[in-house]
Amino acid sequence: MEIKEILEEHILDHIYGWLNILGFNLPISKHLFMMLIIAFVMLVIFPIIIRSKNRFLYPLRVVIEVIFTFLRDDIVRQNFGDNSDDKIPYFATLFFFILLMNLLGFVPYGATATGNISVTAGLSITTFFLIIFSGIKAQGLLHYLKSFIPSGVPFWLYPIMIPVEVIGLFTRIFALAIRLFANMISGHIVIFVLLSFIFIFGAMNIYLGLIVTAPIAVILVLFVSLLELLVSFIQAYIFTALTAIFTAQAMTHE
Repeated sequence: MEIKEILEEHILDHIYGWLNILGFNLPISKHLFMMLIIAFVMLVIFPIIIRSKNRFLYPLRVVIEVIFTFLRDDIVRQNFGDNSDDKIPYFATLFFFILLMNLLGFVPYGATATGNISVTAGLSITTFFLIIFSGIKAQGLLHYLKSFIPSGVPFWLYPIMIPVEVIGLFTRIFALAIRLFANMISGHIVIFVLLSFIFIFGAMNIYLGLIVTAPIAVILVLFVSLLELLVSFIQAYIFTALTAIFTAQAMTHE
């Protein structure tokens, strides 16, 4: 397999077939397969690691517990208060699900599902319904609808402010999807461009491509890969944190 094909395996989704459910044709794709692998890891492997007393699994158990504690203290309790531990499972699941999708792209023949706008849009839609449901549950339908009208605004500004607030809600959801998608796919594209320089200059002169360009490109690719590894954690945190902030605002908005 050529370098171009290897990188396309990480960037592009590949549809292997179609599944017809109630008249809808659903694609069976590589990114879907990646998400199923992550779901299996979180449902089966994680409980084994956490409950196991095996000393070889201890480092993994510590990492999971540290991340879980960080999410509990800096995201859930920070936004929902100290008596909000019932919300930890959702946000911990969201964080680990996004993080593992980001990291799976580093595995040979794996793919970064969050580099697919359909995947990030699906995650953002779940956030949208979480915001609406949490707001209505906490305030009641009438008070939640009133929250789209800022307090102290004159009546004649309602026709302007209400659409602005509604558009603002959809804009935040849209930004969640685009931010995660763009950050995850951009790293793969940069790696693809850097490695392409080797073949571009190599086509001009074999020595220019292998002796001069290749070492520089490889060093830059390693640097970008390390940066992308950091971005994988940051983007998982940002998506989870913003989801918590938007949900908390919907529940407490006056």
